[in-house]
Amino acid sequence: MAKALEGEALIEKLIVEPGKRTQLSDGDAASTHGWDKLVAKEVFDRQREELSKLQEKLYADGRFALLVVLQATDGGGKDSTVRDVFTSMNPQGCVVTSFKQPTSEELKHDYLWRVHKHVPARGMVGVFNRSHYEDVLVVRVDNLVPRELWSMRYAQINDFERMLSENSVRIVKLFLHISKDEQKKRLEERINEPEKNWKFSADDAQKRKQWDDYEKAFEAMLSRCSTEWAPWYVIPADYKWFRNVAVTEILLRELRRLSLRYPRPAFDPSTIRIR
Repeated sequence: MAKALEGEALIEKLIVEPGKRTQLSDGDAASTHGWDKLVAKEVFDRQREELSKLQEKLYADGRFALLVVLQATDGGGKDSTVRDVFTSMNPQGCVVTSFKQPTSEELKHDYLWRVHKHVPARGMVGVFNRSHYEDVLVVRVDNLVPRELWSMRYAQINDFERMLSENSVRIVKLFLHISKDEQKKRLEERINEPEKNWKFSADDAQKRKQWDDYEKAFEAMLSRCSTEWAPWYVIPADYKWFRNVAVTEILLRELRRLSLRYPRPAFDPSTIRIR
């Protein structure tokens, strides 16, 4: 068995180099970069403990926010990533926002309006389950707006994210990459297992027919919107246990880089006596 890639070595394999064209392949979706399932689960337990501590420190420090963007095809594992990774955090300091079809009010504004108001405040972690990238994905594939409109949005999104980054919002963008066969398996589970029926909709079957179109849209998103201030990471997600380790390792690196600190008290603790 190949030696498992860890830390920076693993992250460098997953990051999309800014300006580099990205091509997705089904084979890459099943890669575990040498990791063993049992070892990965042990490491993940330790990662979750550190993630919890760093989130508390982020909250106490209050100088930075962490925005995590999750994108994937249907069945890609966005919900289970939220459950497995982010439930290690104190819910008082972590807010998950799921972006559905725009409301009539949202459609009266520019496409970033509904997103900006959900950007986390300093001290908070915000998780976007889908995001502003739907406006270069579904609108492109389903021809909801003219090409000349959605094609401008890549640069607009990059500028938006640069502005957030320059205002103390650290952005981590994670594309959960699954193969077409794995998607078939997961969609069939939603049909065949009664407790998962609620997760299936007729639209899932229609979207699957658009697999190739969505793959092209995802590749353009990754190639054109991975930047120095907000890079994309392509996470092999056919195996959920590896996905969890990879996602958490990236989050830990970003939080460690912030050099977080607890604020100094406004009083002298040595003078306080509790009677």
